[in-house]
Amino acid sequence: MPDSPTASQQPRLAVPKNWPKSIQAAMLRVIALAQYALAYTRSWAANSPNERIRLAAKADQLGQEVALLREEIRIKDARMAGIPAARRPRFELTERLAILELRAARCWSLVLTAKVFQVTAATVASWGKRLDEEGPNALLRLPEPVNKFPDFVRSIVQRLQALCPRLGKVKIAQILSRAGLHLATTTIGRIRREPPASSEPTPPPVESMPSARRVTADRPNHV
Repeated sequence: MPDSPTASQQPRLAVPKNWPKSIQAAMLRVIALAQYALAYTRSWAANSPNERIRLAAKADQLGQEVALLREEIRIKDARMAGIPAARRPRFELTERLAILELRAARCWSLVLTAKVFQVTAATVASWGKRLDEEGPNALLRLPEPVNKFPDFVRSIVQRLQALCPRLGKVKIAQILSRAGLHLATTTIGRIRREPPASSEPTPPPVESMPSARRVTADRPNHV
């Protein structure tokens, strides 16, 4: 068996001249190349006849997507943390309720919820105490006014679908029945297929301004 080459005999890679000046551009190119290699490998695995290989490729893709989303959130949080607390934009009425819904789905504490959304725990606690307020001075609000029972049912089913996508229509029916809402599984399936309600509040209609009366002068100093 031939002896292994010494360190002086190892092939050397040609390093570009003044390479430290291009290190940032090189980093981006390396990441893009790595992403291309991953996409090529996953495309091969996605077409594999072995189901375990296909599932492994899907799990790897979802894992990378989670990592990218966490990095995206970290960058946005760092930008928001650089703004003084008094100058940060306030959450809209519908966003406050969405935060409480996410807290319920995640089983978060007040402290953890406040840390994630960069507010104080006392603020989140005050939102929870004012859930049932109504009128123009309400602190929280649904994306669309829910005045009828069917609208409420449609809203809660769509929110369960968004926050707990693994729940089936039978399980959703069982959960709602414990809360006193008895719905057929076919009704829940139909509501789940409907497009979700917009998260943006409906703007009030713009009232048309009355047209001003025009006065035309017929002679000097008439107007």
